[in-house]
Amino acid sequence: MKYNYINPASTVDLIVSCNGGIILIKRKHEPFKDYWALPGGFLEHGKETLEQAAVRELFEETNLMTNPGELGLVGVYSDPKRDPRGHVISHVYEVRNYSGELTANGDAAEVRIFRELPDNLAFDHKKVIKHYLGRKK
Repeated sequence: MKYNYINPASTVDLIVSCNGGIILIKRKHEPFKDYWALPGGFLEHGKETLEQAAVRELFEETNLMTNPGELGLVGVYSDPKRDPRGHVISHVYEVRNYSGELTANGDAAEVRIFRELPDNLAFDHKKVIKHYLGRKK
């Protein structure tokens, strides 16, 4: 029996609590250029696990370092319409411990700690963050 599946892309997004807020990056590129988003990005197919991608993306966008053992899965978000580039499944992790100096790098034009969420959040990140905060109560 032959199967013809079209595979969606996989991404990781990271929730990093800091000083009573959550770290967000301002996107440099479309889609959602100049919107705020959770740090994250695409899995490098065939090269890394989701957890390795999470560690890499955290460093690339925020200059913060962690390791896979410090990640906790928050949820998986798979709405086919969540990303205008196509069907992208996001695996969201909480970063429990990290080190380094917070600095915008890579695809991040800016990085900031938010105690209140901005109105211009990219993708479905408002839903993701609300889900995370609801679980923390």
